[in-house]
Amino acid sequence: MTTHAETTGPDTGRTPLSFESDKGSSKSKFVAGGLVLALLGWMGSGFVLPSEPEVTEASVEQAPRRVAVAVQNSVAQTVAQVFAAEGQALAERDTQILAETGGQIAEVPVRRGAEVEAGDVIARFETAQGDAELTQAQEERNRAQREFDNAQTLLERGTSTVDRVAQARSTLAAAEAAVTAAEVALGDTIVRAPFDGRIETLEVEEGEFVNSGAQVARIVDNTPLKIAIQIPQQQLADIEAGQAAQVAFITGETAEGEVRFVGRSADAQTRTFTAEIEVPNADGAIPAGISAQVRIATGEQVAHFVSPAILSLGTDGTLGIKTVDAEERVAFQEVEIIRAQTDGIWIGGLPETARIISVGQGFVNDGELVDARADEAQQETPTGPEPVVLGASGGADEEVVQ
Repeated sequence: MTTHAETTGPDTGRTPLSFESDKGSSKSKFVAGGLVLALLGWMGSGFVLPSEPEVTEASVEQAPRRVAVAVQNSVAQTVAQVFAAEGQALAERDTQILAETGGQIAEVPVRRGAEVEAGDVIARFETAQGDAELTQAQEERNRAQREFDNAQTLLERGTSTVDRVAQARSTLAAAEAAVTAAEVALGDTIVRAPFDGRIETLEVEEGEFVNSGAQVARIVDNTPLKIAIQIPQQQLADIEAGQAAQVAFITGETAEGEVRFVGRSADAQTRTFTAEIEVPNADGAIPAGISAQVRIATGEQVAHFVSPAILSLGTDGTLGIKTVDAEERVAFQEVEIIRAQTDGIWIGGLPETARIISVGQGFVNDGELVDARADEAQQETPTGPEPVVLGASGGADEEVVQ
């Protein structure tokens, strides 16, 4: 390349460079201009040919994922409502026999634990003094009778007065009263059973001296038995005389009974009412005093059979369960427990058919959309509530008192 130096002025003393004589200088200008045009074209291409924006995961708005829950289909059934209460078996009659006279015991023909009938002799007192007093009273009565007869005869003849006859009649009446008293006293020397029953205690022995009013024996009649229970004031209207009752004793025996009495005056402390259930006990095999559980059917109600594990509490503390509607939306349903069994509970307050959330109810709220799936381990609904199995050693199932 050839360069030429030229002076621009006398003071600088320098000669500027000149490339005019360079043959490649014109080519470089065209290259630079082409690059500038290409750059401008690339920058403007976004306006002329707009491209689709790149789709990224962050730019896509995703819908919230629904919670998966297991649902079981339940159909309501008619179940019996049962009132259950603990009670105590009591004897129909339980009486202490007291001595009505005093004296020495001459004979005790029965033993403790013996079965007796009404009128059977339990004990006899010595009667020597009583026999003597009765004989004396009878003689006095005979004498008074003769005097009255003589006075009456003389009055008829006109040799006696009415006052004498009245006095003789009074003496005769007193003598007859003395005879009656002596006969009663002699009868009191024999202690008899007042009704059929069992000698539970025997307090006297032959040769023993007993004062009047002392206890001789205690007799118990437990045929039939009566079961005393307490009824809360809320259930008083459900129990009435004549209702059938099922009774399970702590010894394992069971029996059918009937409500015989329902009190109408509440206990001042417990606010409960006493009721009595009569249970046949012809052979006396069931003893008095043992505990018993009484179940009385009070009506029927439509209910669903569910596991107690699916129960939930509402925001206000109410007891309920969560169901799913046709749109798979959660609904909280308030329920009441009708009765309980060993394998589940019966609840009321739901429609005839319901889709009950059995798994996952604790993770969803009322009004929330869910992914409802059939519960593969759905509990089989029984054909009815468990009945009381008479003769079973375990007695009746647990009940929930309404």
